[in-house]
Amino acid sequence: MKCKLMHKNVPVANVEFDDVTGSFIKIYDVINPLHLPEGVQFRNGNVDRRDLHEWWSARAIPSSRSGLKEALEILDVSTAAQMLGKSFGLNLSDQYWILPDTTDICWKDINFFENDFSEDIGNILIGVGSDSDKINYMSPDSASDGWLKKKWRIVDGERILYKGGSGSYCQEPYNEVLATSIMKRLDIPCTEYTLTLIGDKPFSACKDFITAQTELVTAHNIIKSEKKPNDKSLFEYYIDCCEQRGIKDIRHTVNQMLTLDYLIVNEDRHLNNFGLIRNADTLEYLSAAPVYDSGTSMWFNTPTNSIKAGARDIDAKPFKTRHADQIKLVDDFSWLDLKKLDGIDEEFADILKTSERIDEGRKDALCHALNTRIEMLKNVMEQSVKYTNIQAIGNEVKEDIAYSGNNDGMTLQ
Repeated sequence: MKCKLMHKNVPVANVEFDDVTGSFIKIYDVINPLHLPEGVQFRNGNVDRRDLHEWWSARAIPSSRSGLKEALEILDVSTAAQMLGKSFGLNLSDQYWILPDTTDICWKDINFFENDFSEDIGNILIGVGSDSDKINYMSPDSASDGWLKKKWRIVDGERILYKGGSGSYCQEPYNEVLATSIMKRLDIPCTEYTLTLIGDKPFSACKDFITAQTELVTAHNIIKSEKKPNDKSLFEYYIDCCEQRGIKDIRHTVNQMLTLDYLIVNEDRHLNNFGLIRNADTLEYLSAAPVYDSGTSMWFNTPTNSIKAGARDIDAKPFKTRHADQIKLVDDFSWLDLKKLDGIDEEFADILKTSERIDEGRKDALCHALNTRIEMLKNVMEQSVKYTNIQAIGNEVKEDIAYSGNNDGMTLQ
């Protein structure tokens, strides 16, 4: 079908959209190139259709989503991408959508920030089913990323995201609450998570930090905006991109995020779960997004007898492949007072007590591991001070001290 790619009320491009495959077949012309999604290349009057397809596909539920196959059978659709067109591609992270040429609907009448939406899709996706005789596809749940079961709900006017756990421990929701407590103690801007049950299964819950006037632009889309120089590390390239967009304190906020991830052993801080917030009307970048999505941490799916807090080969993302290397990117710990974490192990123990899936042995192992990570971070901070003193005395250390090699964990072409 012919339609317009819209950014709120701004027509961006005239396109042909296949509502069966959920993809753009053709781009006829670009109306407002400034409003193209960040990271979609526009050269010589043409849009890179592969970029647009990648950006749009990232809005769909990934094939790795737990329980997706069963949900698609109930919904009678062949792919998750097919559901996007049924809700105009709307979500609760940005303001893009598609407007069929055969309709005259307005953004203000259908966007999910200001209008009610159905819980049918979300309920089916998390496995509790739907009571509706006819499924209503107008839901932001058709455009939610990530592999864990999740759904949106409106509670007292707030858009709340509920996200489940995985495996036999279902530990991710508890990790989100731990991460929230650590960040609040250390004054790290964050999305606050709480625990709740849906049926007998634990879920984390958080408010949407995006509004009808703002949108999230992921780090992935930001670094795709231009070609990364070969002599620039991914870390420094991302910092440069953000500073060029007016976010002058980005190095500090990334320092805080990487420090948190080191403490909680986050295995999945990929380029699509952090980024910047911009004004959707003016396109002005406002700030770094608060830290969110920290559940895949604290050995969430590791057998208890394999938890090794002091191991140096723990996987990390996005700038280095090991946490022992990635923490070296943090060049300033002056903001960090680890005394504020006194008693965090006891608080974590209280959080874990509410789980019927985590036994005493695992709870004790996790709390001990958390204390070990705090001690390890103290050592990192002490070494950082010594290294800084050497740098000041001998002036032998160059600006990008953390990069002794080219192990960025990602290469941009």
